[in-house]
Amino acid sequence: MYYSKLINFINTPTFDKITDVALVGGGSYPQPGEISLAHNGVLFLDEMPEFKRTVLEVMRQPLEDREVTISRARFTVNYPASFMLVASMNPSPSGFFPDDPNNTSSVYEMQRYMNKLSGPLLDRIDIHIEVQKVEFEQLSEKRKGEKSEDIRKRVLKAREIQNERYKNLNISSNAQIGPKELEAFCELDETSLQLIKLAMEKLNLSARAYDRILKVARTVADLEESEKILSHHISEAIQYRSLDREFWNG
Repeated sequence: MYYSKLINFINTPTFDKITDVALVGGGSYPQPGEISLAHNGVLFLDEMPEFKRTVLEVMRQPLEDREVTISRARFTVNYPASFMLVASMNPSPSGFFPDDPNNTSSVYEMQRYMNKLSGPLLDRIDIHIEVQKVEFEQLSEKRKGEKSEDIRKRVLKAREIQNERYKNLNISSNAQIGPKELEAFCELDETSLQLIKLAMEKLNLSARAYDRILKVARTVADLEESEKILSHHISEAIQYRSLDREFWNG
């Protein structure tokens, strides 16, 4: 019963190609694009580097402002665009890297592939993770992990913590906080400061990436019901910046 009700809230249009106007909205008589239709929901982009770079780049400002502004000669239209962007990509154009060196792409091909995603766009994505190939032995072995129900309880508790923290600020999650809130709610001890400083220098991270790390670390701390952000929270958040460590210079 719950599943059938949930289905009614899921809209899954698929596209082989999409224009920047169709994605963010616009036209002579402005209409909302896919990112506004995904407001308060999830926008999933499969094979992200296969989209035209110009199409991807128009998402930069909406990801920052959580709204789309379309200006015409006589009027301006604002559409809400507070969505969660989830995207996937292969590790190389061929998809074989690093498991099959004989069939993988050249360094030049991989560089060109990665360059389709600009640094400013990746800066606006909070979490980058690399998913390793799963071998048969791992699939078949019996392992005990954390139950989904237990994870769900931790997530709900973390959301309660954030709702209480920001109840007077007209926001509800760590992802929505700005510079003032970062300073107020993401204070670091000396060990954590040195750790993030080292990461910034070694990985050549931007100021925007620094903010994202703090927000993710705040969330990791909330999941542990920790009032303070500790060094291992910062360390985990840094590990979620995998594309900042790849050979790309977009």
